[in-house]
Amino acid sequence: MTNSKVIAVGVLSILAIFVLSSSLYTVDEVEQVIITQFGKPVGKPILSSGLKLKVPFVQDVNPIEKRILEWDGEPSDMPTKDKLYISVDLFARWRITDPLQYFLRLRDERSAQSRLDDILGSETRNAVAKHELIEIIRTTKDRKPQRDELLTDAERKQKMGSLVPIQKGRLLVEQEIFRAAAEKVRIFGIELLDIRFKRINYNESVRPKIYGRMISERRQIAERFLSEGHGEAARIRGDRVRDLNKIQSEAYRQVEVIRGEADAKATEIYAKAYNQSEEAVSFYEFTRSMAALKSIVDSETTLILSTDSDLFKYLKGTSVTQKSVQEN
Repeated sequence: MTNSKVIAVGVLSILAIFVLSSSLYTVDEVEQVIITQFGKPVGKPILSSGLKLKVPFVQDVNPIEKRILEWDGEPSDMPTKDKLYISVDLFARWRITDPLQYFLRLRDERSAQSRLDDILGSETRNAVAKHELIEIIRTTKDRKPQRDELLTDAERKQKMGSLVPIQKGRLLVEQEIFRAAAEKVRIFGIELLDIRFKRINYNESVRPKIYGRMISERRQIAERFLSEGHGEAARIRGDRVRDLNKIQSEAYRQVEVIRGEADAKATEIYAKAYNQSEEAVSFYEFTRSMAALKSIVDSETTLILSTDSDLFKYLKGTSVTQKSVQEN
């Protein structure tokens, strides 16, 4: 074999390998494939995995995801039926069930996500506008709140701590959005599997008002507790003063009783001691008169006594008394 023939065989082999590699492709387990020729789909979608064959250089392979995909929308401000603006954050799960229809209308996942943004955002806005805020944030109809047992009758009449009754609830609102959106995305070869509210929050403009009302209600309860506490403190202080006065008066009474008993006992002892004889009685009278005189007379005291005074008879015969009598 000449060199030219060897070169020709080598070139043909390389061309054959290149053509064969361009003709073969693999389909992954999680993918489905649309074959296009000059940009237009040809044949049916390839749904099974494995090694496949196509026309080389003319046909292209367009893989399409077979798994469940997620859609996570951006938070959006929208009004409720009772004119309260809220920020709603929604998420959904979807998959491609008709790859040919999906390819013809959307081509790729980026376009699908954009179309889901439009449809789900619009249906969410419509559903929120048809319901009051309480229907969107509550889930169960017959929920009974755990009310504070310390609430007064007046506060209970104001329905403080009670729940506003609802007709539907958040789950049914989500189902309404799901049914409306699922019908619209079906024409794109998409099956909507589920949607859920991820977060619902008050709009920045109304949030201070809502928080202010919540603070006001709790401040009202706190002020009632404070007033009850002040009243209880005043009652305790009053009881303390009353009990203290009672204890002091009782102690004073006992002191006076003891003192009276002691004086009576002392008087009895004195009486027994000084009643033993006439001299003892006279000595007792003398000592008592001297004690009285000591307590009523000092260096600046002037006494005027009659001659028949009991105190004067003990002073008779002293130099002070004689002098005073002579001067008078």
